[in-house]
Amino acid sequence: MPRYSEETKETVIRAYRQGVSIRSLSKTYGISRYAIQSWCGLRKEVELRHAAPLPKGRPKTKPETQEQIIKRLTMKNELLRNFLSAVGRK
Repeated sequence: MPRYSEETKETVIRAYRQGVSIRSLSKTYGISRYAIQSWCGLRKEVELRHAAPLPKGRPKTKPETQEQIIKRLTMKNELLRNFLSAVGRK
């Protein structure tokens, strides 16, 4: 995704507020309509994202307990046994 300078954003926002359509701004500056709508505050999901930003990185998971590990491995073994018996191997 291209990064636009603050000056470019301000120019586009100012033009939009003066009555220029989003479509013509998009064609003139080569910027997607979605980006222009986001800058002008016309997209609700962008407002929500700024109000409560998402945490960065992978979500933290609790380590599995020994019982959960055993249960998961037991299920995998059972699936493997079923597969091998279906294809004719022991």
